[in-house]
Amino acid sequence: MTSDSLTELELPELVRSAASRDPQAVQRLFVALLQRVRNLVRYLVRGDRDVDDLAQDALVAILAGLSGYRGDGAFYSWADRIVARSVFAALKRRRRAPGAGLGAVELSSLPAPAATEYLARRHVVALLDRLPSEQRTTLALRYVVGWTVAEIARDSDLSEETVRSRIRLGKNRLRKMLESEACASGGSSAARGQMVG
Repeated sequence: MTSDSLTELELPELVRSAASRDPQAVQRLFVALLQRVRNLVRYLVRGDRDVDDLAQDALVAILAGLSGYRGDGAFYSWADRIVARSVFAALKRRRRAPGAGLGAVELSSLPAPAATEYLARRHVVALLDRLPSEQRTTLALRYVVGWTVAEIARDSDLSEETVRSRIRLGKNRLRKMLESEACASGGSSAARGQMVG
């Protein structure tokens, strides 16, 4: 089951039931959110090592915040914000305590995505891994989570101009990487332009 398997009619009742800690509703909501949460975490952090731990922490944060979800915005956007904030908090804790690992917990119920979708996502993640952390995070927040420049600046304690600069620099680096790959494989410039516009 993925987030797509919940209809707009099912979601509000499921969220209400999960907020009241109905175990079946919590499990169904977590299964529905798991792939989305895990993908977003992977876009935000470099490497696969801590993705499962950070995804689990983010799911717990979503559950803790459900009682505060008012329903006046899209649930998935609300959940994405919780995930991003949870990841940032974990990364800040890690920076304060270097060498402290996050541990390893497997999320065995992860549904396998289609092979082509998986390969495309892995390619994007591999490109993002080559960017400096600041540019990577800023691009992920802007284009994966959909935050505005003002929202990124507020949550990152940066000026809006710094956020715009990181977006511009990150897009330029991605564009150069894609152009280099296209030259090596003989790809078209039209496809490159659409990927990093």
